[in-house]
Amino acid sequence: MDGRQAAAAAQVLVVMGVSGSGKSTVAALVAERLGWIFVDGDSFHTPEHVAKMHAGLALDDEDRAPWLARIAVWIRQRLEAGESGVIVCSALRRVYRDVLTGGSRRVRIVYLEGDRAVIAARLAGRHGHFMPAGLLDSQFAALEPPAPEEHPITVSILAPPDALAARIVAHLARDGGTWA
Repeated sequence: MDGRQAAAAAQVLVVMGVSGSGKSTVAALVAERLGWIFVDGDSFHTPEHVAKMHAGLALDDEDRAPWLARIAVWIRQRLEAGESGVIVCSALRRVYRDVLTGGSRRVRIVYLEGDRAVIAARLAGRHGHFMPAGLLDSQFAALEPPAPEEHPITVSILAPPDALAARIVAHLARDGGTWA
């Protein structure tokens, strides 16, 4: 495959959901199964924004805009280089997902769907993460689940991470790489 063909075949999955839904774990498993690059979108946050969240303050749209732009650049660079990848990003609102996908059919949203009680229980047992459980309500308040026209892959978080990754990979295989 030449460079143009590789670039045309490259795909990126954006694994989204509220904090505690298992995005990083599931996305890493999907990337491993597919042999794709994996990046956690949290690594694109500035130290100031990490500190703000650690202090229990939710980010606003002004805070998120440069973070989303950095992730969108990473996505675009992968596609241009012909490298498929999986990236984690809460991407709670449609406008955020629109920035990330840039209208490209080669960027696919994977939504890890779960109810507040299950996720709150997970967050209560999580230690060492900058996102405190106290911000869960603000995440659910901002959440706009992907609409059908976004062609999302939606999976319930009630299954173990390995099973979720298998479902996502199977869904991609069924689609045959055509996501439209």
